[in-house]
Amino acid sequence: MNSIRTQTLIHDADVVVVRFGDKYRQWNAAFDAGFASALGKPVITQHDTELDHALKEVDAAARATARTPEQVAAVLRYVITGEIA
Repeated sequence: MNSIRTQTLIHDADVVVVRFGDKYRQWNAAFDAGFASALGKPVITQHDTELDHALKEVDAAARATARTPEQVAAVLRYVITGEIA
Protein backbone atom coordinates (compact mmCIF):
# COMPACT_ATOMS: atom_id res chain seq x y z
CA MET A 1 0.00 0.00 0.00
CA ASN A 2 2.87 2.37 0.78
CA SER A 3 4.34 1.85 -2.70
CA ILE A 4 1.04 2.91 -4.27
CA ARG A 5 1.15 6.13 -2.26
CA THR A 6 4.79 6.77 -3.12
CA GLN A 7 4.29 6.17 -6.84
CA THR A 8 1.21 8.41 -6.86
CA LEU A 9 3.16 11.21 -5.17
CA ILE A 10 6.06 10.79 -7.61
CA HIS A 11 3.66 10.86 -10.54
CA ASP A 12 2.17 14.14 -9.27
CA ALA A 13 5.53 15.76 -8.35
CA ASP A 14 7.28 18.52 -10.26
CA VAL A 15 10.69 17.51 -8.86
CA VAL A 16 11.70 14.41 -6.89
CA VAL A 17 14.40 14.52 -4.20
CA VAL A 18 15.87 11.14 -3.25
CA ARG A 19 18.04 11.04 -0.14
CA PHE A 20 20.51 8.21 0.42
CA GLY A 21 22.51 7.63 3.61
CA ASP A 22 22.78 5.26 6.54
CA LYS A 23 19.03 5.21 7.02
CA TYR A 24 18.23 5.78 3.32
CA ARG A 25 20.38 3.17 1.59
CA GLN A 26 17.37 1.06 0.62
CA TRP A 27 16.88 -0.44 -2.79
CA ASN A 28 13.42 1.10 -2.93
CA ALA A 29 14.93 4.61 -2.91
CA ALA A 30 16.95 3.74 -6.02
CA PHE A 31 13.83 2.24 -7.57
CA ASP A 32 11.86 5.40 -6.81
CA ALA A 33 14.59 7.51 -8.46
CA GLY A 34 14.42 5.27 -11.54
CA PHE A 35 10.62 5.42 -11.58
CA ALA A 36 10.71 9.23 -11.41
CA SER A 37 13.34 9.36 -14.14
CA ALA A 38 11.27 7.05 -16.36
CA LEU A 39 8.34 9.44 -15.94
CA GLY A 40 10.57 12.32 -17.05
CA LYS A 41 10.57 13.92 -13.60
CA PRO A 42 13.69 15.88 -12.64
CA VAL A 43 15.51 14.01 -9.88
CA ILE A 44 17.84 15.51 -7.28
CA THR A 45 19.88 12.97 -5.32
CA GLN A 46 21.38 13.71 -1.93
CA HIS A 47 24.11 11.59 -0.35
CA ASP A 48 27.58 11.65 1.16
CA THR A 49 30.73 11.16 -0.90
CA GLU A 50 31.21 7.59 0.38
CA LEU A 51 28.18 6.54 -1.69
CA ASP A 52 29.38 8.16 -4.94
CA HIS A 53 30.58 4.92 -6.51
CA ALA A 54 27.57 2.83 -5.45
CA LEU A 55 25.17 5.47 -6.79
CA LYS A 56 27.06 6.53 -9.90
CA GLU A 57 24.34 5.26 -12.25
CA VAL A 58 21.57 6.90 -10.22
CA ASP A 59 23.52 10.17 -10.10
CA ALA A 60 24.12 10.02 -13.85
CA ALA A 61 20.37 9.94 -14.44
CA ALA A 62 19.70 12.72 -11.89
CA ARG A 63 19.54 16.35 -12.92
CA ALA A 64 21.47 17.40 -9.80
CA THR A 65 23.37 15.80 -6.93
CA ALA A 66 23.67 17.40 -3.50
CA ARG A 67 25.52 16.60 -0.29
CA THR A 68 23.33 18.48 2.20
CA PRO A 69 19.71 19.56 2.57
CA GLU A 70 20.95 23.14 2.16
CA GLN A 71 22.37 22.27 -1.26
CA VAL A 72 19.04 20.70 -2.24
CA ALA A 73 17.30 23.92 -1.16
CA ALA A 74 19.80 25.97 -3.20
CA VAL A 75 19.09 23.87 -6.31
CA LEU A 76 15.34 24.30 -5.84
CA ARG A 77 15.76 28.04 -5.22
CA TYR A 78 17.71 28.35 -8.47
CA VAL A 79 15.11 26.35 -10.39
CA ILE A 80 12.27 28.53 -9.07
CA THR A 81 13.89 31.97 -9.06
CA GLY A 82 16.93 31.66 -11.32
CA GLU A 83 19.07 33.09 -8.55
CA ILE A 84 22.26 31.46 -7.30
CA ALA A 85 22.67 32.09 -3.59
